Amino acid sequence: MTKLSQQACEACRADAPKVTGEEKQELLSAIPDWEDVMVDGEEQLRRVFTFKNFVEAQAFTNKVADLAEAENHHPAILLEWGKATVRWWTHKIGGLHKNDFIMAARTDELY
Repeated sequence: MTKLSQQACEACRADAPKVTGEEKQELLSAIPDWEDVMVDGEEQLRRVFTFKNFVEAQAFTNKVADLAEAENHHPAILLEWGKATVRWWTHKIGGLHKNDFIMAARTDELY
């Protein structure tokens, strides 16, 4: 099987299916540092990344933003001193799509 971060994101439509419970468990095993959370009634992937200072955290968030723009798939990013919290989910479907797991894996590689 192709490494998750190497898989291609697919164009997502409003009627795209959310991942099933079984798919979610399999995909989560490939990104063990991420947690499955509910935010405002939508299932999302979240991870907190830690850094030595604000400048390193900011540089990381810029890399994540560049990745997001390249894929036209945008996360929520919270930048704080010494840490950045990233949340991936698919806005169009109000939950998790395989693309979110791919982008989480790519985010891990940036770290």
